[in-house]
Amino acid sequence: MKYILPLFALFILFIYSCRPTDDFNTDPSVKLEFSLDTLHFDTVFTEIGSATRILKVYNRNKKAIKISKISIKNHPNSFFRINVDGIAGNVATDIEIAGNDSLYIFGEVTVDPDQPLSLSPFVIEDYLVFEINGNTQEVLMEAWGQNATYFPDRFSKGGFATLKCDGGTFTITNEKPWVFYGTTVFDGCNVIVEEGARIHVHGGIVPEFDQDSMKFFRNDGRIVFVSGSSLTVNGTQENPVLISGDRLEESFDNVSGQWFGILLIRGSKNHHIQHMELKNAIVGIYADSTDLNIESSKIFNTANSGLYAIKSKVDATNCLFYNNAKSAVNIFQGGDYNFTYCTLASYGVESPALSMTNILPLGEFPNPYDPCLEYRLNAHFKNSIIFGSKKDEISMFDGDGCDEGLPSPIIYTFENCIVRVDELVNNPDDTRFSDFFQFCDPCQNADNNDAVFLNPNEDDYHLDTLSIAEMKAETVSVTVDLDGNMRGENGEAPDEGCYEYQY
Repeated sequence: MKYILPLFALFILFIYSCRPTDDFNTDPSVKLEFSLDTLHFDTVFTEIGSATRILKVYNRNKKAIKISKISIKNHPNSFFRINVDGIAGNVATDIEIAGNDSLYIFGEVTVDPDQPLSLSPFVIEDYLVFEINGNTQEVLMEAWGQNATYFPDRFSKGGFATLKCDGGTFTITNEKPWVFYGTTVFDGCNVIVEEGARIHVHGGIVPEFDQDSMKFFRNDGRIVFVSGSSLTVNGTQENPVLISGDRLEESFDNVSGQWFGILLIRGSKNHHIQHMELKNAIVGIYADSTDLNIESSKIFNTANSGLYAIKSKVDATNCLFYNNAKSAVNIFQGGDYNFTYCTLASYGVESPALSMTNILPLGEFPNPYDPCLEYRLNAHFKNSIIFGSKKDEISMFDGDGCDEGLPSPIIYTFENCIVRVDELVNNPDDTRFSDFFQFCDPCQNADNNDAVFLNPNEDDYHLDTLSIAEMKAETVSVTVDLDGNMRGENGEAPDEGCYEYQY
């Protein structure tokens, strides 16, 4: 028996060597075909281990072909290794495949799930690169680098998954990280997130086709709540809940737009969030015709708004919104909003920190307000800071009348707040908000000469030693700040914004 394998190998070598070597198809249009479009290493390791998968490469042509090079794109720093037709190495050259024949490639990965995420991320990706006749083709290689709960499964990237609970409870536990794939829709689910839970959402650009077979692209990585679903985030001061993308390497730490965001859609209700940090999304929270109570939370590093609300009821306390590429808080088609001890900081972007309107434009350029929807707006800000680098960090647009016969007034108050406005109150061509400070009282209209934050260049929105926010708030029932520090000790007035200055 021990002689059979060597004899078989010699026979294969003899057959292979008898074929002419100069009769190859060199047409640049030649394409390889593969048994898989993605080489999935679907094992979730609980300890260090390796896995091997097989990829078959087909030559569908009558003539032989020669592949100039097969390589792993990120070699020699890749997690993956390959063996091409029995030859090990991450680069193989001048590989021949006879006409209507195939080639086996064995891929292997070794994972240590106990390594830090900077060394072994949740999702490990690389590419097998094939170079033939001047063209390049790639096959994705994908493995899982951490012991995590991959939800709904590890192969939902780019897809939609609906979880129906019929009013039941779905718990996101804190035992190990959760990695969400694709678009997850909770239907009739009371979703409870335990304190200290870590949720990482795998995003990316996904191609799709519309009903006319026209190709378009959408952003992946959405967590959606519909039809009687609710979200309850039970973070604590000591164990906040983290929701972010799944690329946790240091170079991705401040990269926005890695996943889409959390969508609270019409029909969902009773959302309660406390002690949550949400970052690196496109939109932090999108709330449409629903109610949300959010406390002691941060929403930052978003490619659009931190909070995008349409005709909703939102109560926010001790919250910090910053590094949002659009308005930190963006309100459309009215609703009811109360912000207490919140900081909306906006630096280096064109949009103001706060944007509010009583309409929702539905038209296209150049007539975006034809048609449109409208609803009355009640917005109240207390003991808060709405400040940044623009002359106007508050924008309001009154579109009352876009829906004839439906009165939709804008009612707003700012009490004990720091704001930054200029043209909003001094625009001779639009005097609708020239009386702004009648409803912003007492307020401080700050500018660049005023000390407000400690170091906004480093995203530190604690109060400066000389901050004009100190001892300017009115005492209310909220007794601690975002850091858990007591407010207004020793009988002094508390400070405005989400942080109390610490002496």
